Parts: sequence; structure tokens; C-alpha cells
Amino acid sequence: MSLNPRLLLATEDTALSRTLSWVLKENGYEVVTSTGSQQLLERLEQEPYDLMVLDLADGEATKLAHLSTLHELGHTRDTPMLVLADAGFAVESVERYGLVAVDVMVRPYRVRELLSRMKAHLRVGRELNRARAEARSRTELVAILQEVTAALDPDQIYQILVRRVAQGLRIARCSVVLAADTEGEGTVVAAYENPTIRDLRVDLGKYPEIVEALRSGTTVMVEDIEEHPLYQTVRGTWGNESQPNRTRSVIALPFMLRGTTAGVFFLRTTADDPPLNPIDLDFAQQVIETAVIALEKAYEIREESGAELRELADTDPLTGIPNRRVFEQRIAEELDRARRYDQVVTIALIDIDDFKRINDANGHQVGDRVLKQLAALLKRELRTMDFVARIGGEEFVIVLPETGGTGARLFADRVLRRIANHRFTDGTEDVPVTASAGLATFPDDRAADVEGLLKLADENLYRAKHAGRNRYRD
Repeated sequence: MSLNPRLLLATEDTALSRTLSWVLKENGYEVVTSTGSQQLLERLEQEPYDLMVLDLADGEATKLAHLSTLHELGHTRDTPMLVLADAGFAVESVERYGLVAVDVMVRPYRVRELLSRMKAHLRVGRELNRARAEARSRTELVAILQEVTAALDPDQIYQILVRRVAQGLRIARCSVVLAADTEGEGTVVAAYENPTIRDLRVDLGKYPEIVEALRSGTTVMVEDIEEHPLYQTVRGTWGNESQPNRTRSVIALPFMLRGTTAGVFFLRTTADDPPLNPIDLDFAQQVIETAVIALEKAYEIREESGAELRELADTDPLTGIPNRRVFEQRIAEELDRARRYDQVVTIALIDIDDFKRINDANGHQVGDRVLKQLAALLKRELRTMDFVARIGGEEFVIVLPETGGTGARLFADRVLRRIANHRFTDGTEDVPVTASAGLATFPDDRAADVEGLLKLADENLYRAKHAGRNRYRD
């Protein structure tokens, strides 16, 4: 891909075409020639040019008419034009077609003056295009940032980024690659060229620019990967792959989340596109800087929502203490710890006596209030290492790590007396409440696992109830 100014030279004069083409190429210009109005139109519609040089001989008004039509359609509105004309050429004929952004040189003309005017037009054209690009970039940037900051989900933000930046820069390939836990791998979370991609693992050995950006934490921009030494190792593999390499220029822009390099914003162009440039990089950097703020916020919201969902899944909704699922996880951990370190652990299964009578006499709302008050009482009786859960109805279980039979009996006696002496109330009147407890201590030949321990505690609870309630058995 040539980076030299690209000129379209339109003339019917073969000698002039040959001479001017040679002079212009010697001065660093890439020259495309055309003869005839139809070929001129085809050239202009096929690809853009930095400058048009139009040779108008007498009677060539047709060319001007065609150019005026193209100008109105927008094909040449941003392209400076230099008209070569014979002496006596009426400049008004150019203005009549609405082509005011042209410069007319009348024969005879000197090569030095011609080159000087070309340079001036190219300079003005570049400045004009840059100003237009910056204005367009600012408008697109504002629109992108508005959409990004309105999104509350990280995956949605990644999709917005690749879509809007690819469209804004008019490139075909734009993706977000997150650093993976496994060294040498990355995870593509969004790709403009394939919107269906989600969490695709890729071998970063094929992408040295991403590896370098993640390693250094700095941006990597390469205008031509065919020549850049960064690709020396992988360049030899390109011909061996089923899909030939079509990438020509890349930007790998690393971004940080929570103080660490989280991933790379990856932009690529093909041989058919203009190479990425510093203006493109500046645009992408402005987008990603604001996107990082939005991503931090989105991840925070996701974690808070996840924590709330986990809490809802782990908590008994009536009493606010852990539920049976969490108890089973916790007691399994405690049994593993007891086996590993040759320790003991006891569970106390506590059940309200005659709870059906409380509900029948006072109503279910009072029964619910008693359950809440009992849960609060049990929590106050715990040591830091102890754990209480509601595992169903009026049944609670307390895990007592590093507590054997003697300590568990003292604990159960104290707790049952506290329950019996506590002033449970329906809001106006006291509600008398007692409870019974069944204890089970690990290790025990009858309780080798969680299921066995619960079964033993339940049997001891039944014995306590059968013995008259408001007592414990072990």
C-alpha cells in the first residue's frame, strides 16, 4: 500500500500524460491516468484521490459537466482540483458548474509552478480533511460515549465498543481480547467482524502485538505488519494456514481495570483499507478511557447484584440467617477440617416445643415473629467460630467447631434456659416458648459423615421431646 499522494491525471493528450506522469512520479506522487469522460467517471467512482489534475482542451465542457454531477453526488466534494487550460479559458465556465474549489493554470505553464500549486492544494486538502475528520470524530465520540455510559452490563459495553468504533473508523475488524488466566491465551469477548463470538479462547502466539501490549502495558501501532520486526517469528506461519493473512495495519490498545492490565482493544485493517494512523489511535484512546470508567461501574454493579443474589440464595427469607443449603456446605467443611487435624465438632439440633400450638392459638403471624426472635437469640449465643442456620419449619441447627461432648452439653443447657426465660411477644402479650435439642459429636462410630451426624442429632432430639421437652439429649 502506497503512502504517497495519489493523483488522478485526466487528459486526452498522450504526450502530456506521459511527460506529466514521469515528472510527478519522480517527485513522489502516485499517478493514475484516464482518457475520455467515461473513463474519468469510472476512475472517480472506483476509489478516492488526494488531487485531480484535469486537462481541458477546447470543447471539453463535457468533462466539467460530468465533474459537476459527481460533485453534487458527493464523490469529489472533498478532493482539490487543478485545471490545465488553454489561454483565454473562461474561469466562469468552471464556476457555472458549481466547481468553485478548483485552481486554473493557463498554458504555457512551468513544471516548478505546477508542482508548487499541487503541494499547496494537497496541504490545504489534508488540513481540510483533517478538520472534517476531527469534527466527525468528535460527533461520533460523543455518540459512542453516550451509548457506553448508559449501558450497565460489561458484555453489552464490549459489544457497543467494537461496533461503534469499527463503524466510526470504517474498519472491518475490531475486537476486545481479555487476558486469560492461562499464560499465552486470551479470551475474545466481542468482535465486530463476528458478533456471535462470546468468550472465545485464542492462542496469543499468533498475535504478537497483543502479547506485547499486555506485557508492556503500552499501545502497539503497526502500519504495515509485512515489514515490522515484531512479526518476524509468526510471519513464516502465515502461508501454512488455511486462511491467508490479510491484515496490514493494527492497533493493540491495552486497558486497565482495577489497577491491572485487563485486556486489549484490538483494531485491524486489511490490504484494501487505508492503514491505521495516529488520528485513529487518538480516537480509540478517547473511547477506551471513558469506556474503562463505564466498565468499572458495570462490573461493580454486576458484583453487587451477584452478591445480593447469592445472599438471597443462601439466606432464610423469614429469619435472615443461613438456610439448609449453606449449613450443609459449612458442616461438610468442618468435618473435613476435623478429620484433617484430628479435631472434634458438634451440632445441636434445636426445635421449638409445641410450635403448632403457638400457631393455632396466636396465628401464623405470631408464629413467624417467634421464629425471628429465636433466630436473633441464637445468634447472640454464638462464638465467632460457631454457625447457626434454619433448616426447616421451627427447626434450627448450630455448628460448634472444636467442641466436644462436655462443651456442647454446657452450651445446650445455657441456650435452652435462655429460650425458656426469654420474653417472646406478639407485640402486646408474652408468648411462652421452650425448645428441645439433640446433640451429635464427630467423630462417632454412628456418624461418619454429614448425613450420619444429622441422623444422630435428630434421634437425640426425639429422645429429648419424648423425655418431656425443654431439655437436650446426646
